[in-house]
Amino acid sequence: MALTTAKWTLDEYHRMVEAGLLEGRAVEFLHGEIVEMSPEGAPHASASSDAGEYLSGLLGDRAQVRHSKPIVLPALVSEPEPDLAIVRRSGAYRHRHPNPDDVFWLVEYAQTSLSKDLDEKKRLYADAGVPEYWVVNLRDKTLLVFRQPANGSYRFEQTLGQGDITPLAFPDLSVSTAKLL
Repeated sequence: MALTTAKWTLDEYHRMVEAGLLEGRAVEFLHGEIVEMSPEGAPHASASSDAGEYLSGLLGDRAQVRHSKPIVLPALVSEPEPDLAIVRRSGAYRHRHPNPDDVFWLVEYAQTSLSKDLDEKKRLYADAGVPEYWVVNLRDKTLLVFRQPANGSYRFEQTLGQGDITPLAFPDLSVSTAKLL
């Protein structure tokens, strides 16, 4: 007898959150399933926090940097919580989470979650049309850059260990790889 996993809708997931059923649990909602997130070690927490402050300083009022907050991907029945989401500034977030149209780029920090971030999350963000996705590999001290989403992946991939990178949404901005690592 095959086991079937129960799938939830975004509305059902939101009702569970509002009712406090997931309180104190580190979870995110992916493809209709509630998925446990890996605990953050000190290097992950420190690096992502420092990078968020750095990017906020660089971007100023041009974008908002959200730290480990949900983005909603309605077409994919998902609500992941990327380490950093660089999104349009909007008062609408008081009533809803950012959606793919609001996202400039996403950043995940990975040590124990590297395979998930390079497989499931990369595919999810590409399918949602997120134009740019960065993964900071804390093991190898590299920045993996993915651009131009198409067919569940990204057509452009680059690995950086040093130097600067320019986000697609802000061609006049130079981001130091060293400050992200």
